[in-house]
Amino acid sequence: MDGAGRGLAAIWRQPRLATVLGLGFASGLPLPLTFGTLSFWLAESGVSRTAIGLFALVGTAYSLKFLWAPLVDSLPLPVLTGRFGRRRGWTLAVQAALIAAIALLGLTDPAVDPALTAMAALAVAFLSATQDIVIDAYRIELLEPEEQGMGAAAIQWGYRGGMLAASAGALYAAAFGGWAVAYAVMASLMLVGVATVLLSPEPARPPHPLDPAAQPPSSAATGGLARAAAWARDAVVAPFAEFARRPGWLAILLFVVLYKLGDALAGVMANPFYVALGFTKIEVANVAKLFGVAATLAGLAVAGLIVYRWGVYRSLLVCGLLQAASNLTYVLQAWAGHDVWVLTLTILLENFTGGMGSAAFVAYLSGLCSLAFTATQYALLSSLAAVGRTTLSASGGWLADRLDWVPFFLATTAAALPALLILLWLGRRFPIDPPAAARPATR
Repeated sequence: MDGAGRGLAAIWRQPRLATVLGLGFASGLPLPLTFGTLSFWLAESGVSRTAIGLFALVGTAYSLKFLWAPLVDSLPLPVLTGRFGRRRGWTLAVQAALIAAIALLGLTDPAVDPALTAMAALAVAFLSATQDIVIDAYRIELLEPEEQGMGAAAIQWGYRGGMLAASAGALYAAAFGGWAVAYAVMASLMLVGVATVLLSPEPARPPHPLDPAAQPPSSAATGGLARAAAWARDAVVAPFAEFARRPGWLAILLFVVLYKLGDALAGVMANPFYVALGFTKIEVANVAKLFGVAATLAGLAVAGLIVYRWGVYRSLLVCGLLQAASNLTYVLQAWAGHDVWVLTLTILLENFTGGMGSAAFVAYLSGLCSLAFTATQYALLSSLAAVGRTTLSASGGWLADRLDWVPFFLATTAAALPALLILLWLGRRFPIDPPAAARPATR
């Protein structure tokens, strides 16, 4: 085994990656409950495709989470912070609220009162976005710089495991017990995340400007208005100002918004597409979820190795091209109709390349964060990434209604190209691997 291989094996033996795996499960579980699984429930309840597409707007919380990320990054929680630490305390508090919110969402009925279902889904999405703020900071602070690529694969492995539980698992539970039972089971699975936090250490991190230890002795006597101004400067302004001083930062932000747009446009209508072709819940669970998750995990592992050996820039380019091309497999499925074998091929290819793109993208975002402002900066970047997955992809139902399935999936493939052109420009303008060049703080 060469030196790179030995280094890679040593990284995978780190117990920190087991923590990241469990955190990823807790992070991924709520998303399908307000997205893919919910869209299946809505389609089965007779909600129109346009309305299903608009339901993606409940995920706007993922796009706006940078607004309250400074609170999560800087403010302690009574009792919990002192007992568990800032990252663990916040995680446990949000997970407790998520358990209740997911169970309550399952008690609504979209066929009778879709507005109430939307409100409950919005609450779950808000709490899930808040959990992501602290989990992402927890992960980045826990791992060494050379572990970030493998950590991106590990967080995505756990994330996809949570999504599998909340998609295939929820469909199985709904088939035998109804949607209320399915969502109650999903709420109980959040205890995996709770156990992970309780069994894991608080990560070491540089003092935040607002930590008591970082404050000068005279700060206690400062007036309330001055303290508020200092908080706004140190917790809100400083993280964004630091990022805006980096070369090419506007192009970087635009790339972050668009990189997963084509994938998201196809994903928001995937389950309604399966319903339109006549696939049952069990068929979707067996093929689209169980076979698909194996392909996703394989794609994540391959991407983790590619990032480790090639660097993030080349990995983003290769994985992005494959991710865009995979949307064409939906065209093949539309031509084949209700064919389980074609469905298997379609999902295997789409999920494998999607996993590759996700791992490379998470490694890129992680490397862009300064350790002094981890939660706030990662929340900003992942919020912008969520714009494509939620706000921009909300038009997916409208497009599918007007274009029909084959032209729609061709359009989703074209939607992936602008981000790749921006990436090529960034590569020519800033030849150094972006995360290595942009990361201003190291351990």
